[in-house]
Amino acid sequence: MDSWWTLCAVVVAVTCMTKGGHAQLNVCGNAPLNTKIVGGQNASPGSWPWQVSLQNANGHFCGGSLINNGWVLTAAHCFPSSDPTGLLVYLGRQSQHSINVNEVSSSVTKIIVHPSYNSATNDNDVCLLQLSSTVTFTDYIQPVCLAAAGSTFYTDTITWVTGWGDISVGVPLTSPGTLQEVSVPVVGNRECTCLYAGTHTITNNMLCAGLLAGGKDSCQGDSGGPMVSKQGQVWIQDGVVSFGEGCAQPNSPGVYARVSQYEDWINSLITTNPPGFVTFSSSGTDPDLNIICAALSSGTMVFSFSLFFSICPLLSLSLLSY
Repeated sequence: MDSWWTLCAVVVAVTCMTKGGHAQLNVCGNAPLNTKIVGGQNASPGSWPWQVSLQNANGHFCGGSLINNGWVLTAAHCFPSSDPTGLLVYLGRQSQHSINVNEVSSSVTKIIVHPSYNSATNDNDVCLLQLSSTVTFTDYIQPVCLAAAGSTFYTDTITWVTGWGDISVGVPLTSPGTLQEVSVPVVGNRECTCLYAGTHTITNNMLCAGLLAGGKDSCQGDSGGPMVSKQGQVWIQDGVVSFGEGCAQPNSPGVYARVSQYEDWINSLITTNPPGFVTFSSSGTDPDLNIICAALSSGTMVFSFSLFFSICPLLSLSLLSY
């Protein structure tokens, strides 16, 4: 009898530990109202229930993603200051210009920029926001799953980027009222390094995506927002909108912080109800392995940031689609 009770105790303990360690895996990445197969412009309500709008007194300035009931993942470059005073996070929002019956808002108690973030190179461009109160999940408010360490995103993997960033690059810039969505394929890191040779260094902490012909991209205002891919029935966040050379320009794919590089860092900070990490696996052979250019053989890059970046430090990507 004693051994039987001991076995029961061990089983119960292991079960509890397993559920606690993967608390979000049973809910993350589910978008009950998303039936999308092909691309569009305006996102339908509830399509991207992890999307958040970060706002201060001047309104929306960056995006982000809900990763459990109390934390948001966004970009480090959105926060030149770690003071959360006046910062509001809106969840379940569809429009920036009309009433959103499904939304809730929360203030922020803590801004945690990655300790190795480099503002000059945009390396490690990730940041965590701790909400002042936990949120209740609905069809319109859900956490996204995060790409686990070891995830692979081969060239042409389909991704979706969402946000309220500018949708034209003319003067003046045009911001949408309704949440926008765009589908763009992954561009391998070797090819991305070749394309950005002489202007930006593409590190292993980055992931590129976009049409090499241009025309679809994200822009300022989309910074910090999620890039996601679907695996089975689950949506997984691949990247965080970081930077790009202009918006929707040919041979200038958007560059994102590679979420799978930050599993340990995120788990070290969120010890209660941790986010759900899921390994995204590409099949076949990555054609990016065959890319060759001088920048790859030399192993050196030249830094030459454009004036546009120096006067628009919150640049990311504008959801453009013409």
